[in-house]
Amino acid sequence: MQKVAIVTGSARGIGLETAKTLSRDGYTMVLSDVVAPENMEKTLGEFPKGSTYIKCDISSSKDREELFSQVRARYGRLDLLVNNAGVAPRQRLDILETTEENFDGVLRINLRGTFFMCQKCANEMLSYKGKAEDYAPRIVNISSMSAYTSSTNRGEYCISKAGISMITKLFADRLAEEGIPVFEVRPGIIMTDMTSTVHEKYEKLISEGVTPIRRFGLPRDVANCVSVLASGKLDFSTGQVLNADGGFHIRRL
Repeated sequence: MQKVAIVTGSARGIGLETAKTLSRDGYTMVLSDVVAPENMEKTLGEFPKGSTYIKCDISSSKDREELFSQVRARYGRLDLLVNNAGVAPRQRLDILETTEENFDGVLRINLRGTFFMCQKCANEMLSYKGKAEDYAPRIVNISSMSAYTSSTNRGEYCISKAGISMITKLFADRLAEEGIPVFEVRPGIIMTDMTSTVHEKYEKLISEGVTPIRRFGLPRDVANCVSVLASGKLDFSTGQVLNADGGFHIRRL
């Protein structure tokens, strides 16, 4: 039976490229985002028959329940969850000026949503153990170099991504005895809609050497990291972090 993977936030950017890469790797794909299903028909047509799109706001317990319920009913198994869905602050505001609305909006989705997606997914995966053929489930969380890098005009985002790193550690620890590895991928400066508003700033920083590899990261760079983690070749390294950041994590002088 073919393996099934969910990628959240897969209507575009990193999530979509990750879904396409996993599809080429042999996974049956469940794309998920907050976009209306009718607006995803063309995109879904790029995937093999059997793949599907399920609308889900990961900050909603009702939506999360519906997502996993539909996957259970349609496929009877879930082999991989890629927690990619996330948002930037509605306004880039200095931490001395930001609002509770800004803060809560980011953490509700990026942090709270990711935590409870992991919780729900883990329980689903445990229920499939012994039932699905050759079952070796995995979870991959997409965080950011902002997990350890200060940006004082978007502190909410940094806090949410630092929290995702701890979520990864916690679930990797808890699920190790259950045979479910949990990993983290930290994208750096990636060419997506999220960075488009500050493209010139980042382009200048990259040209000046802020990253040893002097180019913008591309969604495929992140997708390739997920592909490696999904392959099973790093299962003994549960909790491992892969940096898709052009070497930014080296923190050179």
